[in-house]
Amino acid sequence: MTDTRVHRVVSEVTASAPAGVLYGLIADATQWPLFFAPCLHVEQLDFDGTHERLRMWADAGGTIASWVTSRRLDVGRHRVEFRHDVPAAPVRSLSGVWTVQPLGDRCRVTLAHAFSVTGDAPDDVARLTRITRANSRAQLDRLAWLAERWVRLDDLVLSFEDTIALKGPAEVVYDFLYRAAQWPDRLPHVHSVHLAEDSPGVQTMAMAGAGADGTVHHTESVRMCFPAAGRIVYKQTRTAPLLASHTGEWCVDPDESGVTARARHTVLLSQDGIARVLGPDATIQDARGRLREELGAAGLVVLRQAARHATGAVRIL
Repeated sequence: MTDTRVHRVVSEVTASAPAGVLYGLIADATQWPLFFAPCLHVEQLDFDGTHERLRMWADAGGTIASWVTSRRLDVGRHRVEFRHDVPAAPVRSLSGVWTVQPLGDRCRVTLAHAFSVTGDAPDDVARLTRITRANSRAQLDRLAWLAERWVRLDDLVLSFEDTIALKGPAEVVYDFLYRAAQWPDRLPHVHSVHLAEDSPGVQTMAMAGAGADGTVHHTESVRMCFPAAGRIVYKQTRTAPLLASHTGEWCVDPDESGVTARARHTVLLSQDGIARVLGPDATIQDARGRLREELGAAGLVVLRQAARHATGAVRIL
């Protein structure tokens, strides 16, 4: 049998931030979709405090890839080892390690990958090397940027949810949220939607809709759909000017009294966008209030229309 060749890519960055801050951003992978552009969604499958398994979705050079990875977290050494349990083809194996090394008032972060490719085709190897190097560079640069602003992250990150209770089939509510291509006919603020589902449960969506100020806003999203759990999680890959990043979730929970539908949002504010959109005297708190009001209102419009759709379906039955 021919030995499989292992290819390696190593990237690093230095940052003026404490090692614990850098390690914390690396260790909490569930927040990566908010902070790192290529990362779309992370589901934590298992965690015992040291070892964890994650299901991850990411933009791999224009293609949405998904895989399961196992990680070992070593907080004492500021080190995270990882291995893809089920790599996305044509990757045969992939592993690596994050390390944070203190250097006085700075730290060096190294991200090392080792991977092999089925058949070791030169084109596949070159493409994966290019994608790995580009994503590593983007992730490390963003990590340094975030860590150097860690004292302000709590103000720049905003999470909230709105809920409604209704009487109607949970499946019909979920179907309304899933079939977003029909929203222009169902929601007054949505002008157009282009939706594609090239692989089951993974949707790309481009939407044009009216904002609270009456102007048309264009957004693009990737949505991961989990019908058995009644969940649709998404990340906006093109956001409104006030936002650096926006992730969210539609959740439909049946219970003994009916259905609870939730719209959850987590956003990272764009500091440059605050002055540009709200004026030079606007504060972070002003932006938080505006986003809470506008995103909450838009989400509730969708949930209430989904509820009317579901209760209407019951009357028809």
